[in-house]
Amino acid sequence: MDFDNGIPIYSQITELIKRRIASGELSPGDKVPAVRELAIEMGVNPNTMQKALAALENEGLLHAERTSGRYVTSDTEVIEQLKRGMLNKEVNRFAEGIKALGCTLSDALESLNKILV
Repeated sequence: MDFDNGIPIYSQITELIKRRIASGELSPGDKVPAVRELAIEMGVNPNTMQKALAALENEGLLHAERTSGRYVTSDTEVIEQLKRGMLNKEVNRFAEGIKALGCTLSDALESLNKILV
């Protein structure tokens, strides 16, 4: 992975896994790969990966089962809240960019329509 030096690596990993959950790449109840496997995949220290996964557990997005590993929450409402929060963050970022360019709502909608349809 290509990490941003200005943001703690564990935070960036946390955001990446949140995106995987929100997008459905990781579905409710899916088993999450082991810490070492994820650390190798992302090229980070296992302690960093452990910190990221612990943060996701604290947020209720993952849960650990003693002998079998970590799983994505089966609580679809928690996942929907995550998705809505991430969507709002992206929309706010987009809206600020549109404002800074001096564009109108109809300009933005026209561009979005071309991309999303």
